[in-house]
Formats: sequence, structure tokens, C-alpha cells
Amino acid sequence: MWVSTKAQYGLRALIEIARGDGSAVPLKDVAERQGISQHYLEQIASNLRRAGFIKSIRGAHGGYRLARAARDISAYDVVTAMEGSIAPVSCVEDDHICDSQNVCGTQSLWYRVDAALRDVLGGTTLADLIEDSNRQQHARLVQIDPSYPHLG
Repeated sequence: MWVSTKAQYGLRALIEIARGDGSAVPLKDVAERQGISQHYLEQIASNLRRAGFIKSIRGAHGGYRLARAARDISAYDVVTAMEGSIAPVSCVEDDHICDSQNVCGTQSLWYRVDAALRDVLGGTTLADLIEDSNRQQHARLVQIDPSYPHLG
């Protein structure tokens, strides 16, 4: 399975927006912090908004905020909203009928790969990604400055 930059950037944008703690986060800020073209990010934000992950806030202090809690948004939901099917091969897609099922010999492999992808992505929420990111950032800061407070 190949995950496009659209899905990768979509998750990264959602993390940045979630870090706004309910305040509107301008796409310009997300683009700068994540090193993503603002024009491309606007297209991604449009998809994220249509999928119900974010809502736009207009005005001088406008931007985007999450439409639902970070713990209620799975990586699977985001990736499939941005990509469509994540099936590694067409024969394991929900609506596909495989003509080579009796002679293929690899179908069970692809079903296991598909199940693993769905399990990992479905079992990972935006809140989990934020927590992991915060832990990694903290570990880097401790490496740079050993006197930096340790998490307890």
C-alpha cells in the first residue's frame, strides 16, 4: 500500500489543528510548522472539512478547528477519506469479486495484509498520534538538554 502525501499531510494538519485546543488555527500557521505548501494544504483542508474532521471559523481570528474530539478520529478514517480504498490489491476490496480465486495462491496473504492495515490504522486515533508526537518531542528535548524536566 502506498499512502499519498495527501493522506500524510492530512494527518499532520489534523495534529496541528488539534494542538490548537479548540481555538481556530490558521492554515498559514499549519503550513509553516509542517513545511507544507499553503496552496496544497488548502486543498487538503477542503477534503478534511467535507469528510467532517474539521470546521472552518471565519473572521479576523479564523482558521480551522476539529469538528469532533481527537480520540474519535482514527487514522483509518482519515486515510480512507483522503485515499479511498486502502486495500493492498483489488481482489480484497469489499465489492470486488476475484476471478482467479481458485488458482491465485496469494489471496490469503493479501487478506492478512489488508486486515493488518485496517487494524493498525483503525486502532490509532488522532489523540494517540498527538501523544506519541509529544513524547518524541520531549525525548528530543531531553537529549539536547539533560536538565530538561523528565515526564513523570
